[in-house]
Amino acid sequence: MEDHPSLDCGFHEDTIDTVIPVLYFLLFILGLIMNGIAVWVCINLPSTSTFMVYLKNLVAADLLMTITIPLKAANDIPNAPLSLKAFCCRYSDVIFYLCMYMSIILLGLISLDRFFKIVRPCGRLFGQNLVFGKVMSAFFWVVMLSTNTIPTMVLTNQDPANYTNDTCMDMKSQAGRNLHQGVIIFCQIIFWVVCVLICFCYICISRKVIQSYRKSGSSNDKAMCKTKGRVFLVLIVFLVCFVPYHSIRIPYTQLQVIDMTSCTKATLRITKKITLWISTINVCLDPLIYFFLCKSFRTTLLKTLHLPPETCSWLTRRVSEPNTGSTTPEDSTS
Repeated sequence: MEDHPSLDCGFHEDTIDTVIPVLYFLLFILGLIMNGIAVWVCINLPSTSTFMVYLKNLVAADLLMTITIPLKAANDIPNAPLSLKAFCCRYSDVIFYLCMYMSIILLGLISLDRFFKIVRPCGRLFGQNLVFGKVMSAFFWVVMLSTNTIPTMVLTNQDPANYTNDTCMDMKSQAGRNLHQGVIIFCQIIFWVVCVLICFCYICISRKVIQSYRKSGSSNDKAMCKTKGRVFLVLIVFLVCFVPYHSIRIPYTQLQVIDMTSCTKATLRITKKITLWISTINVCLDPLIYFFLCKSFRTTLLKTLHLPPETCSWLTRRVSEPNTGSTTPEDSTS
């Protein structure tokens, strides 16, 4: 079986291909623990707000994505069985990407929810309606399944003749290859639209919080720094995890559909693998969002662990905005 063409590109691709699966397995262990706890906590929390609806959907997406990680890791091991490669190309990798983009969409919805609550309270009647939250969540699941996931599974219908770096592309029919390019463009549009939305929401939220501090005459710089940290938590997680991968995805796809062997393609392939692993770190960072932005989640978790409510209070203390009637981006009603 052919793993890598004989190219001298200044790096050892086989070494990188050995390290990345190990990193995936480590990520799986940590992600399974954290998301397992998150699922247990969410089961014991009622869906009383749009924030909680989005959070529960995000927990589900992260847990499902975590479950696919061992298969992805095993598939990336050099000389992995061709049958495993075929299964991952048809099914588990497709579910992996479904969950990743649902996480991206749900982080955008959470940011919009915070925006409505803090910056535009009058928008609550629409943006923070429980029915609206459930409909939006279901809508995006259906859209992603019907336009990306199911068609990709159906059109990855060719038997792999041998093992190469492009086995997944080789398993796609011509219609599947065309769909693949369209799916990548569609997902890129989703990502960058959500990225702009999140940046806009948290810039507005940050300005609102700063204005509130100035109006209240507060001189507590330490509390202000903590508040800013919570304000930008979602933004930081989003940018760190997803921007590197989506910056490399389009040029990689353009070369992927071309039948060629070159150091440029090898470099993009390795960069894509590394940045995709960075994106997967999201399954471990999202639970931090639940803990710091959802008071009821934090309270239930601490109670489950038999820890006093004041644990980590120096990090999570809620700061009011007396002149606006709103709060920092911590959800206190969920």
